[in-house]
Amino acid sequence: MSKDVNIDWENLGFNYIKTDFRYISKWKDGKWDDGKLVTDNKICISEASTCLHYGQECFEGLKAYRRKDGKIQLFRVNKNAQRMKTSTDKLLMPEFPEDKFIDACMQVVKANEHYVPPYGTGATLYLRPYMIGVGDNIGVKPAPEYIFSIFCVPVGPYFKGGLTPCNFNVADYDRAAPRGTGGYKVGGNYASSLQSHKLAAEAGFADCIYLDPATNTKIDEVGAANFFGITKNDEFVTPHSPSILPSITRISLMQIAKDYLHMPVYEREVFIDKLDEFKEAGACGTAAVITPIGGIEYKGKMHVFYDEKEVGPVVKELYRILSGIQFGDVEAPEGWIYVVE
Repeated sequence: MSKDVNIDWENLGFNYIKTDFRYISKWKDGKWDDGKLVTDNKICISEASTCLHYGQECFEGLKAYRRKDGKIQLFRVNKNAQRMKTSTDKLLMPEFPEDKFIDACMQVVKANEHYVPPYGTGATLYLRPYMIGVGDNIGVKPAPEYIFSIFCVPVGPYFKGGLTPCNFNVADYDRAAPRGTGGYKVGGNYASSLQSHKLAAEAGFADCIYLDPATNTKIDEVGAANFFGITKNDEFVTPHSPSILPSITRISLMQIAKDYLHMPVYEREVFIDKLDEFKEAGACGTAAVITPIGGIEYKGKMHVFYDEKEVGPVVKELYRILSGIQFGDVEAPEGWIYVVE
C-alpha cells in the first residue's frame, strides 16, 4: 500500500468514508466527455434536475478485494456494467459503455489503492457507480444532461457478526409494482423499502421478506437482497419473478451450486406457505454476500430453517467458495475476475 490511512480495518462498519478520488463523466449534446478523476466529493446540479423530482437515476454496487499476494481484483464487474445498461434503458438514460465502465472502476480502485483493506480482515473496498439526470428541466421527460460517477468506500460486513443466521418477518407493504421497476437498480425501489425495514427492525428482525406484488403469495426479495433456499433433496432454489433485482451474487451462487457442489439448480416460484421444503435458506447480495436465514415469521408463526444460531453446512460451503473466489483463494470460473493492474 502506497499510503497509510488511519482505519481500524478489523472493526469497519458499512458507513460512508470519504476517500481521495472519484471518477466523473458528463453527458451533454448527445455524447459523454472523456471522464476524469476528481478529489471533490460534492456535485453541483440544477434545482430542476430530473433525479431530484422524477427519480431519473440508477446505481450499482461492487467490491474490490485484496488478495493474499497483495494484488487487488474486481468480481464480475462486466455484469455490473450490463445491469446498469438495463437500468438506463428502462429510465431513458444514455448508455455508459461497458469498456468505459470497467476502466472507470479500475481507475478509482488504483487511485484509492491504500483504502483497499488488507487481506484477511474480511473487509473490502465498495464501489458505487451511479447515473443521474441533471440540467434545467421542469416537465416529466428525460433530462437534457447526465452525470455518471463512481466513488468508493472501505467497508466491513453489512450485517454485524459475520456469517451468523438472521431472522426476518414478512412485510405488510410491497417493494415494487407488478411490471414496474423492481427488476432494475433504481433508487425508488429502496425508498419504498425504508418504512418496511424500520417496522421489521422495531419488531426485532434483521429485515423483512417482500412477497410478489401481484398475489402476495410468493417470496420476491429479502430486504435489499435475493432469497435462495436448499431443499431437503439438496436442490438450490431461488425465486423467479420480474419484480426481483437480478443479483450478480445470486447468479454466481447458482453457478457455484451447479459446478462446484454438483447440485440441481432451479429458478422458480417460492411460495411463502411452503417453506417446509427448505432445510436451509439465505439472502445474498453484493453488500451482504450471504446472510443465512435462521427463520421467517409469517402470520404470527416463526418458521425455522436449519437453526436460529448455527449456519447450515450447504450455506456455509457456498459462502466459503464464493468468498474464496472473490478474495483469490479459490479458482474462479473463466471471466469472473478482473485484476487491477
